[in-house]
Amino acid sequence: MSKYYFITIVLLFLNYNSISQNILEANGPGNTYELINSYLAPGYDAIEEPDCNHQSFGRHIDEVFDITLNKYVFRFHIHKFPDNDRCVKFDRQRNEIKAYNQSPDSMLGVLNELIEYNWKFKLDSGFMPSFSFTHIHQLKAVGGPEESIPLITLTARKGNPDKLELRYADSLIQSTIYQENLNQFKGIWVEVKERVFYNEVGLGEYEILITKFSNNDTLFHYKNNSLRTWKTNATFIRPKWGIYRSLSDSSNLRDEEILYADFSIREIQNPLTIKTTNSKSNNLYVYPNPVTNGWLIIDDFQSMYNNVYIYNITGQLILNEKITAKKINLSHLEPGIYFAIFYSKNNQESRKIKVIIQR
Repeated sequence: MSKYYFITIVLLFLNYNSISQNILEANGPGNTYELINSYLAPGYDAIEEPDCNHQSFGRHIDEVFDITLNKYVFRFHIHKFPDNDRCVKFDRQRNEIKAYNQSPDSMLGVLNELIEYNWKFKLDSGFMPSFSFTHIHQLKAVGGPEESIPLITLTARKGNPDKLELRYADSLIQSTIYQENLNQFKGIWVEVKERVFYNEVGLGEYEILITKFSNNDTLFHYKNNSLRTWKTNATFIRPKWGIYRSLSDSSNLRDEEILYADFSIREIQNPLTIKTTNSKSNNLYVYPNPVTNGWLIIDDFQSMYNNVYIYNITGQLILNEKITAKKINLSHLEPGIYFAIFYSKNNQESRKIKVIIQR
């Protein structure tokens, strides 16, 4: 490899490993809205609360000291009466914080980007969901014909027993893809780690892990490497946290409080995806994609590429070899998303490849 391309690779992965991360932490009573906005949307309003119809209560998000975490945390209030959804909708209630178009770019998920969301929450020991929705977290698109239905929703639902549900919608139809008994989440602090690779054509990855804060025991874990994690013509996807619940089953609701702490949005810039295509260009065609039988076929129409470097989604070099035949053996790779960079003396091209080996 020439010195020029070596420098390119080094710069590429120095950039890849540069991670933009900020943590929103409570710091004590007073100026809570200002603190939240300074993190999620400096100079703007990232809070959707029911204060307009319940001014006598005051702000519906405040900060209290928690002895378990030994620090201040955010407390989200919702009242069975008279709270509503921002004095706009009265059949539901909303008290949420969000990223949106006025937020820093690092907080907005874009196509072919890997983002990690982390936070902690605590449901009261007597927490009551209804048979309808009681959302506590969403990943929701902005823009496009499918933006009305969130990509991902974490919601509590009354049942026998009550459930914490993970709901997913690749377009306009949402369904429950995983659930656990809600009782194990009540009265304790839990920590959430959520990881999304945003992709439009079924090469997306999603994982959520919820553990008990006291001993790190796993309470909830779902992972899927073959999802459509994008919405048609979306501009970006944003996170939301708080309480958003329907009043259609209000007899099963009560005044509620949820504690949240340590919101983190960790953007992992992946420059390998900026100029990648799924299969072909004028000079290079690789197939099949996904790779199912272990072999990636290379059609190099001008016979110009002589080296290939393959990296996993975290930027680790997995394979480096000269191109001496029209196929590469990938049978030793674990299923997942990979990035292949093909080099010639004066050119380079990148391809995003999915590996599904039938073992």
